[in-house]
Amino acid sequence: MFEITYVTENTDINSQAILESLNTKYFFYTRTRGLFRICYPKERPPTVEIYLSPVETHCSNVDYFIPDENNETKGLSDDAMNRLHMARSTVALFIVAFLSLFIAFWTGVVGCWKRSPGNITATAILMLVTCLLAAGAMALWHGVEFYEKEKVVGEEFYQQWPNVLKDNSSIWYDWSYILAWLSVGVAFGSSVIFFSAAICLSKEKRREQQNNVQYIMPDIT
Repeated sequence: MFEITYVTENTDINSQAILESLNTKYFFYTRTRGLFRICYPKERPPTVEIYLSPVETHCSNVDYFIPDENNETKGLSDDAMNRLHMARSTVALFIVAFLSLFIAFWTGVVGCWKRSPGNITATAILMLVTCLLAAGAMALWHGVEFYEKEKVVGEEFYQQWPNVLKDNSSIWYDWSYILAWLSVGVAFGSSVIFFSAAICLSKEKRREQQNNVQYIMPDIT
């Protein structure tokens, strides 16, 4: 997620085309952009279909063209299609990562309840898979960001902005970006802890088995 500061009112605008874009193009407005929504905390573009989100912000949905019913992606360049495919893959990897995390939650609960080294080991593996999937999703997201900043993939992205917009804009990462990378680290740390717990439980089980061995003494009579 990042926020872009809108063109200020005191900017000297001489181009009629740019003046018209101020009223028709959403990328001339302050916004925060996530995986699924673009939200406008200040002024709202009049030509964009906007709804009120559950947290009382005015947002529009990010279009991944799934399904592409009107074949709108046919005219996109190769770079634009690469960006779109990476963006779709980012969402897909996050969904699979959440599924892996959900399964890990239940195997972890069962493992702790039964004190089962096998279930705890399975939880550790699932948490490692979750970490790798989420890290892969973040890597793809950065690939999308690179294409949006460095490649010509559409007028709404940096390379095709007019100079007046480039000169009067600021872009930065918001809290959700930091939280995403922290989550990757926490998933990896959880995996290490679960692997350690499985080793400890396995040692404990072996000690219990050794203490419960029945020794048969020979009958000397």
